Amino acid sequence: MTTDRFLGLLDGLHARVQHPWTTESLAREALLSRSAFAERFTRVLGMPPMTYLTRWRMYVAARRLRESAVPIGRIAAEVGYESESTFSRAFAREMGLAPGTFRRGGGPPGRAVLHSPSQ
Repeated sequence: MTTDRFLGLLDGLHARVQHPWTTESLAREALLSRSAFAERFTRVLGMPPMTYLTRWRMYVAARRLRESAVPIGRIAAEVGYESESTFSRAFAREMGLAPGTFRRGGGPPGRAVLHSPSQ
């Protein structure tokens, strides 16, 4: 996969955060097999594709929570979750706080959600 193709893929993932991405669908976009795509993605970004996607979604959601009064359920849908409860569990797992607590300014301003766990 060329650098341009990889960057284009990331641009698409970022622009369509609500899309129901899978490793397979991302690999198809990259014109690679699932395993080759996952290996290259992990080598370049330091984490598997679905980990990156989840962390990107939480980053987008965190910004929306802090910068708007949009209901949590709507933010959940905007970042690709079909239910508010599933989103809330994922958000708490990744950010260490429930979305409502985060919105009210609880805890630190946000964890570095796009860094690999080893960083």
